[in-house]
Amino acid sequence: DFYSSREHAENVGSIFRGKNPLTGNCLQPNWLHLPVGYHGRSSSVVVSNTNIRRPCGQILLPGSNEPQFSACKSLDFELELGYFLGGESNELGEMITMENADDRIFGAVLLNDWSARDIQKWEYVPLGPFTSKNFCTSISPWIVTMDALQPFRCCPSSGSQQTDPSPLPYLADPLYASSALDLTLQVSLQPAEEQEPAVITSTNAKYLYWNPRQQIVHHSVTGCVMRAGDLLGTG
Repeated sequence: DFYSSREHAENVGSIFRGKNPLTGNCLQPNWLHLPVGYHGRSSSVVVSNTNIRRPCGQILLPGSNEPQFSACKSLDFELELGYFLGGESNELGEMITMENADDRIFGAVLLNDWSARDIQKWEYVPLGPFTSKNFCTSISPWIVTMDALQPFRCCPSSGSQQTDPSPLPYLADPLYASSALDLTLQVSLQPAEEQEPAVITSTNAKYLYWNPRQQIVHHSVTGCVMRAGDLLGTG
């Protein structure tokens, strides 16, 4: 699962760390240089409408110095696209290049990266999320092929180039100006006592700063094998 929306990264950074008093920035220093991500669990990927159980774990209550074991009190969702890989696997030790990354992207799904924020806040230093993210990821039941999504290609909201800073050469995408998808994405919530759902967030896939090609290339830069059926969340 990646972390490729700048707005989302800034919002989470402000919740967990606050703004840097000198720069006013909520991003970690590496965020504009590489697609930040972490590994999830394929065992807990489920199709939409699968019931999930509220996770338990360690949380640190405000004003306390000691954690307690508790059911999550801050269960959250993350609206994402997920990309399934296809094609032949790269060899162990061999990275996927920007030139052949498109050949490895089979299609996309909607993805909800369920997140236990209070568990996450306590456990994420220094190695990042762990049990706060491994309990469930929901995906839509149909994979939309990349061919079907071609009419929705557009320029990312951040602009036609990444220049501040420029990525290292292996991450530079010559097709960045048309690498985004103009897809409106919404989440509605219907509490048990309400008759109709209410839209609680609305966004667009074009707000992703790092695109799937860059995510795949960076994931494989160490020579990690990427297999057909692997699922990458955009964040």
